[in-house]
Amino acid sequence: MNILLVGSGGREHALAWKIAQSPLVTRLVCAPGNPGMAAAAEIRAVDATDVAGQVALAREIGADLVVVGPESALEVGIADALAEAGIPCFGATAAAARIETSKAFSKDFLARHGLPTAAYGVFEDAAKAKAFLDRFSPPYVIKADGLAAGKGVVIAPTRGEAEAAIDDCLGGRFGKAGARVVIEEFMEGEEASLFALSDGQTSVIFGAAQDHKRAYDNDEGPNTGGMGTYSPTPALTEALVETARTKAIVPTVAGLKSEGMPYRGVLYAGLMLTGEGPKLVEYNARFGDPECQVLMLRLESDLVPYLKACATGTLASLPPPIWRDEAAICVVLAARGYPDAPEKGSVIRGADADFGPDVTVFHAGTARNAAGDLVASGGRVLNVCARGATLKEARERAYAAVARIDWPESFHRTDIGWRALGR
Repeated sequence: MNILLVGSGGREHALAWKIAQSPLVTRLVCAPGNPGMAAAAEIRAVDATDVAGQVALAREIGADLVVVGPESALEVGIADALAEAGIPCFGATAAAARIETSKAFSKDFLARHGLPTAAYGVFEDAAKAKAFLDRFSPPYVIKADGLAAGKGVVIAPTRGEAEAAIDDCLGGRFGKAGARVVIEEFMEGEEASLFALSDGQTSVIFGAAQDHKRAYDNDEGPNTGGMGTYSPTPALTEALVETARTKAIVPTVAGLKSEGMPYRGVLYAGLMLTGEGPKLVEYNARFGDPECQVLMLRLESDLVPYLKACATGTLASLPPPIWRDEAAICVVLAARGYPDAPEKGSVIRGADADFGPDVTVFHAGTARNAAGDLVASGGRVLNVCARGATLKEARERAYAAVARIDWPESFHRTDIGWRALGR
């Protein structure tokens, strides 16, 4: 098979790393890719949201399958364009991807289908949004409607901070993504990420993980796209997974199909494990980042048949995926200033060292400068990942590798996995 992988971040590097291991793959091309992905695939400089360019590249390489990593590419309709070209695509249509790309659409969808989630309201007017806060007690959950790179959510501990977040959102901080604001009831509990594959009709659970959203240790600082993660997560028991599957995943896939937008790809359920059972915080229309990284380290099965089956409607013919009986952890190294104003261009040394068979460093925001040095080109820059017989062992290996990377302009959390290790 010839496969085109769309994207350039840590999630896509992890997917490329796993796809390249498949004996089914003849040629793997990543676009636009990153320096780390060059070890596993051909790199082509086509932007992820350049729909016409990606379709042309897929035709050029005779792609048997296109795998779409980032939500931004789904939002602009790459899956729709590939369908018109007759090229199988692992990724949701623009309509189905609204389950992530519009929080207002997603909440309305959940309400229509009676799925468990927090009470909410959607507003374009700041005064009405602020008045709606009367319905809730602090803390308040304020979300930009559209895609904001993981930075459009504010958990405001006071009414004043909630009103300021509403003003920020509707005042243009997130551009068109903030044209509407979603206000939600705060849910008490522990958060976990559950993944499922879907071919539009059949769905299969595809692993779970737990993310660390806050920038700094002890869950302090601003929300980010994720500073680290681990899998499996003890909080998400088999019983809770089954409840989430039957009460959320299955009816979501059925609901999207009934509304004329069958979902093909990976469905990422952000769950709050409340005293009333798991409730949906949000859906994402792609693999999590950095959750994908630990899932790929733990996946024993060949990934490619599952990707192709989602794209071609044959998921029911495959056996359940097999997972390693090991833990995996990911520590994100971010550029100083992230998430607000990450500093770019600093030189990174040692990221390509041999850290042993159980440690893998995925590139998330890197580039090469004119001298050929590896440099930071984004906010979250490197994902240092490790496996171990236990989470403690995986964590020790990951942080030992972090200590060997020479990048003074970076920062990272030192407590990834604290919830599970503290049980």
